[in-house]
Amino acid sequence: MSAALYLADPYRAEAPARVVAHTAEGGVILDDCLFYPTGGGQPGDSGRLDWAGNRLTVATAVRCDAGIALVPAAPQPLPPVGTQVVQHLDWERRHRHMRMHTALHLLSVVIPLPVSGGQVGETRSRLDFDMPEAPTDRETLEAHLNLLVERDLPVSEDWITDAELAASPGLVKTMSVAPPRGAGRVRLIRIGQGEGQVDLQPCGGTHVARTGEIGGLRLGKVEKKGRQNRRVYLHLDA
Repeated sequence: MSAALYLADPYRAEAPARVVAHTAEGGVILDDCLFYPTGGGQPGDSGRLDWAGNRLTVATAVRCDAGIALVPAAPQPLPPVGTQVVQHLDWERRHRHMRMHTALHLLSVVIPLPVSGGQVGETRSRLDFDMPEAPTDRETLEAHLNLLVERDLPVSEDWITDAELAASPGLVKTMSVAPPRGAGRVRLIRIGQGEGQVDLQPCGGTHVARTGEIGGLRLGKVEKKGRQNRRVYLHLDA
C-alpha cells in the first residue's frame, strides 16, 4: 500500500518515490504517494511525475485495492515498475483545496446542523445541511465565518481508536460519508485549542495549519435540495 505523504506533510509539493505497480486501467502506483486521492468530497490532486528526461502529467489520484493510483491526463508510456521518479504537485490547486476544506469545517461550526453531503472546489465549495428552511441571517453567518478566519486558530490532527469514535458518535457531523474505520484508528481534525477549540471531527482530507491562511470568505446561494435539505455554497474571495 502507498504511504500517505499528503497526510504526513500537506505542505510538501515535491517528493521522490519509486514505481511499485501499474493498474489495469493505466494508473501508476508509488511506494510513497504525495498526491491526495479523491475522497470525502475533496478532489484528487493533479501534477506530474518526472524521471530520466521523461514527464507524465497526472490528472488526478484515486484509491484502488493496491493503494493510490495516479491517473495520467492522456495515454502515454508509463514509468516502468522500479523506476525512481520525482512527484510534483499542482501546488496552487492543492493549497486552494486545503483552504476551502478547512473553511467548510468552519461553515459547519456557524451552521451547527447535521451535514448530508459536501464538495470541495478551488474557489467555490458547498455543504448540504439537514435544514428545513434556508437561513435568514446570512450576513451574520458570513461575519461569524470571517471572524473565525481572522482569529487565526491553529488547525491540528489527533487520532482515536475505532472504539473511541463509536463511544463518541457526536463527533461525526456528516451523515452521508462515514468516517473510515477498520484500520484501528481514525483521524480527527481539531480547530482551535483548549477553551478556544471551535471544532473537532473525523476527516481524512488536507487542511491549512491556521484559519488565517484561508482568507476572506463569502456565502453564496442557498439551494433547496429536498424537504429537509439545503445546499449552502461558500466562496473564497481570492
